[in-house]
Amino acid sequence: MVIETSTAKFMAEAAKEEKKNLHPRNKHRSRYDFAALVKSAPELREFIQLNPYGDESVDFSDPQAVKTLNTALLKHFYGLERWDIPEGYLCPPIPGRADYIHYLADLLAASNEGNIPTGKSVKVLDVGVGANCIYPIIGHREYGWSFVGSDIDKRAASSAENIVAVNPVLTGAIKIRLQPNKGQIFKGVIKPGEVFDLTICNPPFHASAEEAAAGSNRKLRNLGKQSKVLNFGGQQVELWCEGGEQAFIRKMVFESADLPKGKTWFSTLVSKSSNLPGIYQALEKVNATAVRTIEMAQGQKISRIVAWSFQD
Repeated sequence: MVIETSTAKFMAEAAKEEKKNLHPRNKHRSRYDFAALVKSAPELREFIQLNPYGDESVDFSDPQAVKTLNTALLKHFYGLERWDIPEGYLCPPIPGRADYIHYLADLLAASNEGNIPTGKSVKVLDVGVGANCIYPIIGHREYGWSFVGSDIDKRAASSAENIVAVNPVLTGAIKIRLQPNKGQIFKGVIKPGEVFDLTICNPPFHASAEEAAAGSNRKLRNLGKQSKVLNFGGQQVELWCEGGEQAFIRKMVFESADLPKGKTWFSTLVSKSSNLPGIYQALEKVNATAVRTIEMAQGQKISRIVAWSFQD
């Protein structure tokens, strides 16, 4: 299991103080209540320790500690019974993932007279659902939405399917589809005549394995660790792709223009602001009729959502 780049630093900062820059509906704005979390997941107890400030915390550079904390958060706040991911796959920061979902709920509300649409009739596609299945879990448990999660990695897709299968609160709400063609994003996943209200994506943001390794090692140095990431194994498709984040998103934009025009809001996270001009250029080329950029602050990290639509 691999802690996602910036995850450990963000979660360590979050443990120290109230996360007032998170979305107002985000359940993770307050400091972690470890006593309550241990009640939901007793296995977390062995990882709790006092930090230099004298507060209870966990070692956010320890992958097992982070995974166990995530398990506790998912049990306590979202009603899951079991959650696990295979060795070598990303362990995401749940507060940041929840923020994306809540901001997109606001986006849908803006097209619905200010009311957030809820229930299974709201259909969402998660491009690159990953082994962790976090976005569908949060989106369904917070708003009742139904999800299709796609992935090019068979083991990741199998892991996500298993998470859905072993948690009754997710029954009938989440379907996982394997993307058979690694060169495609929407094609091969969206069925003929199928329309989604929303698509979400956390794209791979590095352009090479070397760049991804450098980013992970930089994260460890920020935490005072000297370990080096030597092997990306099954996680490489989650961290990097040829051309990096901008190339992936531009491809997504052009593919979205080939889909039947409807009510869909397409969206993606964008980690690097320097990629925005190229993304906006692609959106202009495909004549997107509405484009929204939503900034999110998570600790000291600033990211943003870019969303677009072809509806009137």
